[in-house]
Amino acid sequence: MIRLFKHYVPHAALLLGLIDFVLLMVAAELGWLIRARQVGFPPGSLLERLPQVLSFAVPLQIALLAVGGYAAGSFLSLRFAAARLMVAVSMGVIFLSLIFFFFPDLSYWRSSLLFSMVIAVVLLVVERALLGRTLGGDRFKRRVIVMGAGERAAAILALAREPGSNFIVAGAIAMNEAESAVHEAIPRSAIPNLRQFVLDREASEVVLALQERRNALPYQDLLRVRTTGVQVYELSSFLERQTGRIDLRSVSHSWLIFSDGFSSRRMWSGMVKRAFDIAVSLILLVVALPIILLTGIAIRLESKGPALYRQRRIGLFNEPFDILKLRSMRQDAEVAGQAVWAEKDDPRITRVGRFIRKVRIDELPQIWSVLMGEMSFVGPRPERPQFVEQLDQQIPFYAERHMVKPGITGWAQLNYPYGASIEDARHKLEYDLYYAKNYSPFLDALILLQTLRVILWPTGAR
Repeated sequence: MIRLFKHYVPHAALLLGLIDFVLLMVAAELGWLIRARQVGFPPGSLLERLPQVLSFAVPLQIALLAVGGYAAGSFLSLRFAAARLMVAVSMGVIFLSLIFFFFPDLSYWRSSLLFSMVIAVVLLVVERALLGRTLGGDRFKRRVIVMGAGERAAAILALAREPGSNFIVAGAIAMNEAESAVHEAIPRSAIPNLRQFVLDREASEVVLALQERRNALPYQDLLRVRTTGVQVYELSSFLERQTGRIDLRSVSHSWLIFSDGFSSRRMWSGMVKRAFDIAVSLILLVVALPIILLTGIAIRLESKGPALYRQRRIGLFNEPFDILKLRSMRQDAEVAGQAVWAEKDDPRITRVGRFIRKVRIDELPQIWSVLMGEMSFVGPRPERPQFVEQLDQQIPFYAERHMVKPGITGWAQLNYPYGASIEDARHKLEYDLYYAKNYSPFLDALILLQTLRVILWPTGAR
């Protein structure tokens, strides 16, 4: 995997993205040349129309990223890839229309644009049919040696067997007799030369997955492996890279303290984030106001009570604040103000409420909280005080999620469905900690883009 701006990107996804970009440039150029030949217009050189070619390729590439065109499913299923591709092209038409409206000098002839769109769809579908399974196959997967044969090592093997996994376990080594969860593991005593064993298996990484590390770290073995150029990873670091979350079962205080990251409070990144929040919230409030008004009317027509309501939440540094939401439940949803987890097919949710929850319209009034500085567009979801008190006592490191400003959307919302239990909160915290640790404007931009995927293909909304 490659680390871009502190975020981990699989090699296959990056390579597919680069090939896509080249094909989109080719499609833009061919569309122009075809139309120029039809009307007898001198085509000129590519350099002369490079801005127009880029204005076609870049928005479509962004649209592919936004709808999940580089997710693991794109390498496993041509049907999945084609569906994402068609939605991305449709979105790309909207993006291009806006670009050409505001920047007329970048516009293509409409006929050239049509040709380019058709060519792009054909090229990208053929590319995924030919390369999808190859890029998702074993050739592009990392080969990993697991040192350990206990439950932690077994969890790595299970992760490698999941569809879309980008690594292969090339071997497991039982470092002591007490670890027996991985039956195919080779005893360390049966390997005369560990360095040669790793090289023979063509491994690029070794993961330390011992159940008990006190006085058991094989320093000499690890040093010999590392000096051959093979990367050695502690289990928590490996899982962070592989899953995009901080695994609470393996992480320790010392790992969190001494690993890099947690830079969201740095001056320049904080200034960029706040400037973006102010500028975009001002624009979105103007755009969203008619939607909020129409939704409010629909809510009032269906059920008694106000369309908007305030709810106390816990924000940055455990400070409480009130958020505004469009009401999606009955007025008597919570007796005496007692907080209750939302359930699947919750009977308290109205018909209008079910729709606005799926498409996230009920969150629109929170843009005001972003403008006021109580929230950001991207960050962990702010939780209710009653739940925070309960979760802080039962889940380790839960308080650390309040070290970054809460957000309307976030890394956990993209990667985990709606949480309505202690266990769900634990899983979402793993993604929130990853975001807090690896924050960058790049990760914020990625989350904002892919929030569109969650809106188009809602999962777990309650």
